[in-house]
Amino acid sequence: MDLDLTGKHALVCGASEGIGRAAALELATLGAHVTVLARREDALRAVVASLPHTRDQAHGLLAVDLADAEALADAARALATRAPVHILVNNSGGPPGGPAHTAPATAYLQAFQTHLIAAQTLVQALLPGMHAARWGRIVNVISTSVYEPIPNLGVSNTIRGAVASWAKTLSRELGGDGITVNNVLPGYTRTRRLEQILAERSAATGKSKEDVAQAMLASVPAGRFAEAHEPASLIAFLCSPAAAYINGQSIAVDGGRMQSI
Repeated sequence: MDLDLTGKHALVCGASEGIGRAAALELATLGAHVTVLARREDALRAVVASLPHTRDQAHGLLAVDLADAEALADAARALATRAPVHILVNNSGGPPGGPAHTAPATAYLQAFQTHLIAAQTLVQALLPGMHAARWGRIVNVISTSVYEPIPNLGVSNTIRGAVASWAKTLSRELGGDGITVNNVLPGYTRTRRLEQILAERSAATGKSKEDVAQAMLASVPAGRFAEAHEPASLIAFLCSPAAAYINGQSIAVDGGRMQSI
């Protein structure tokens, strides 16, 4: 199986922690040059220092806010000018929890900006390099809510579905140029986002976080939460040459929690 990414340049968003950081590590292990993107430069420097350089990779960082479309576009174009990007991993923290019908319009606007608009901005900046190479991988880290909405995550459910539709459209537009677009749908994964969800549900129900966690795990046949490296491994595979014929798919890494076929 050809998993070699030597000579490829990957941009991984939300890479200061969690699934994004784990994806950066997996891609670097396969030989890619990795640029990590998030807001906090100090955290990114620690990530870059932890990435392997066994194939003479030149890793780097972009400290920029996904909510700032203009700054994001400028940073991405400058990066692509220095070193064309072949792999884009779109990943961002989820919106605050709560019902869809009580969420203010500003919550939807902010979520669209940091997820859909940010992803579109990056694709437009990086696509010329992928077209020139006739090779590209775009992987969006979304959520299983694309198939089954998750209770009390109204804004997130809405935004994730929009990103999935956007990605499917892109996959049909770009597939003929050797560029694939796929989505990874993590289930309950041990990240800061999961801790936030546990705290919110605990506050809303009056139950302890441990009891909330056990109730969530009751719906997971695997009987545990995922570790960040597990969805990250799928991200890395979808970016590899071995996955060249996988395009336009949304693949869950959820321990069997989803009930849909």
